Amino acid sequence: MENGTMPSYFYFTLFKDFVHMRYLILILTLTVYLAIILFNGIILFVVFKERSLHEPMYILISCLSFNDLCGSAGFFPRLMVDLLFDTNTISRPACFVQIFMIYTYGMSEYTILTLMAYDRYVAICNPLKYHKIMTLKLTTLYMALASLYAVLSVGLVIFFSARLPLCGTDIARLYCSNWSVVRLSCGTSTLSNNIIGFFSTTTIVFLPAFFIFYTYVRILIICQKSSKEFRGKALQTCLPHIISFVNYSIASFCDIALSRYDSDKFKIVAIIFSVEFLVIPPVLNPLMYGLNLPEIRKNIACLFRRSKVSALKGNFLE
Repeated sequence: MENGTMPSYFYFTLFKDFVHMRYLILILTLTVYLAIILFNGIILFVVFKERSLHEPMYILISCLSFNDLCGSAGFFPRLMVDLLFDTNTISRPACFVQIFMIYTYGMSEYTILTLMAYDRYVAICNPLKYHKIMTLKLTTLYMALASLYAVLSVGLVIFFSARLPLCGTDIARLYCSNWSVVRLSCGTSTLSNNIIGFFSTTTIVFLPAFFIFYTYVRILIICQKSSKEFRGKALQTCLPHIISFVNYSIASFCDIALSRYDSDKFKIVAIIFSVEFLVIPPVLNPLMYGLNLPEIRKNIACLFRRSKVSALKGNFLE
């Protein structure tokens, strides 16, 4: 079909294969979403409440938690509505809004991890200049520029995608993704499809990943020339960042790679990888930073102790 249209609705085709399991999936989805809100909410509350944590590294960690909450909000509520009411359609505007939220989350995840890598690079490779380079004011500016970069990059991709004439309405995913919409465009737009797909993949994955890889190579070189104690401290602060970066990169790469192929051949694997980058990082990130970084762990423990004492006092007064 060469003459494309601008359909008002898209149809998620994967839900029909899991109708008999939708309530079980709904319970699991709700549990994971509540865990994400709880874990990341605790990180945000502790970082902004404790003045001792008002430092660039912890501010960036809280930005990562906030971004995880935003990305989860673009995916989980819509998925739960579809599961609860057996609704397999999404309007065209809502689809592109979801693409914008999820892709902005993905782009921002990389830009924040890039800033975190730069923060550790300056702290380890130029410790004497750290407090001059990484001030709170400059960190706020860096975050503002990173957010603007993410919004503009994703907005530009969606601008071109939304103008493509489409020859189909079926999306073989649990949510709207840019490629799942672009691949519905008519045959005459093949070149445009490839350009849009390449641009979105390059901006979201390869450019930030290259910079992060470079900074950690430089950090590794410095650590090899330093004392054992210095290497231990550097590893303690860098390890959560490296795990986050590797985990998110693998999930993103698998999602991008599998989205280019016919998902009917390995449907379950495609579904798992398509949602992994929306599920695993928001759950794993706050656990890693909360358990591995002493200052955050100590303040979280104090928060729970104070809550327990307050509860005991309330019961005693009653």
